[in-house]
Amino acid sequence: MSLSQDMCEQDNNGQIPTAQVGSAVPLWRNRDFWLLEGGQLVSSVGTSVSLVAFPLLILALTHSPLQAGLITGVRGLPYVLLSLPAGALVDRWNRKRLMILCDMGRAIALGSIPVALFLGQLSYLQLYIVSLVEGTLFVFFNSAEAASLPRVVAKEQITNATGVDQTLYSGALLLGPSLGGLLYGLARMWPFIADAISYVVSVISLFFISREFQEERDRHVITVASLWLDVKEGLAWLWHNPLIRFLAILTCGLTTPCYGYILILEVIAQHQHASAFAIGLIIGAGGIGSVVGAILASPLEKRFGFRRVIVVSAWIWAISWLSYALAPTPLWLGIVNAVSFMVVPVYTVMQYSYRLSIIPDALQGRVNSVFRLISFGGQPLGIWVTGVLLQFVGPFWSVVLLCIPQLILAFTATFNQSLRAKR
Repeated sequence: MSLSQDMCEQDNNGQIPTAQVGSAVPLWRNRDFWLLEGGQLVSSVGTSVSLVAFPLLILALTHSPLQAGLITGVRGLPYVLLSLPAGALVDRWNRKRLMILCDMGRAIALGSIPVALFLGQLSYLQLYIVSLVEGTLFVFFNSAEAASLPRVVAKEQITNATGVDQTLYSGALLLGPSLGGLLYGLARMWPFIADAISYVVSVISLFFISREFQEERDRHVITVASLWLDVKEGLAWLWHNPLIRFLAILTCGLTTPCYGYILILEVIAQHQHASAFAIGLIIGAGGIGSVVGAILASPLEKRFGFRRVIVVSAWIWAISWLSYALAPTPLWLGIVNAVSFMVVPVYTVMQYSYRLSIIPDALQGRVNSVFRLISFGGQPLGIWVTGVLLQFVGPFWSVVLLCIPQLILAFTATFNQSLRAKR
């Protein structure tokens, strides 16, 4: 059964999902969709630029992978602390206005780094604060964006729209790191200036979107009690949907060990005497594989079905991770990164489009926030553990040890009953 057919079926609670409202015109003619995607493409390029430059800057200042892991990992703390309330608030607040405010705040936070570098006043404390602020605003922005996509496109277009989103994101992953390495080689401040500008572009694109990002809501005063009731409703919906619940656990097991991959690549590449520009190219090579995977995602789902694609993707994800430890030169490291990244958008499109298609609009923010908390809440832990392992056992054994939980979850996916029941 294809994903588009599943959208018309009942969910595991026996309830018909609320239909998403979107434009019935083809995606290529959907102005609001392309404004949203165009702004996020530019923003994603900027984010990729700074994500490469941030660890390089910290390593240059501290010469410590552990410190780089700690500062970078702070960005993921808001996933753990704020995902649930953020999801509930996104279902109550104006999503578009929230996204605009978040990107304005991220532009200011990232823009403070080049100002401090220019003045010679950059401190570890500022880097920790910028990382925390950027991560906090990302949680709210990402919750609002995920809940908004089904409002911008028609229900039957969600899989294709998700594929387009992943393809554009993969293109950003290809361009951003290469540009980040180049800009960092010119001057340390330029990658962060570029990222700040990219957030401004995102804000402008959001202003021009005419479609509302949520259904009409009854206006209620937000209290701690009402917020907690909203969170409990999202938790209950996910808990009573075994497949969505397992996908959240599977995603956690696959992604948490990999969050420090940029740090691992940078340490390996520096040991191989690669320049900052070469490191950017190595990381950017992942975008090549990601673009290929994003293009293949929808055809693979139609040809082999949801379950097979998810299970095979999980195994390829885990096994390909080991190849990082075996790359002998910067060239091979780039090739390995490109091949490994092919599976990421395939898996992402499958689980992302499926959950968007069956979660009612009024619960999109809450359920997706619970999903993200389970799936991505391990981000700070993953980065911190990576920093510790790199500091004390080196990159080879770091990769090997981080592969173990991925293999365990891939094995679990093979025999999971709710997944096996899904064609």
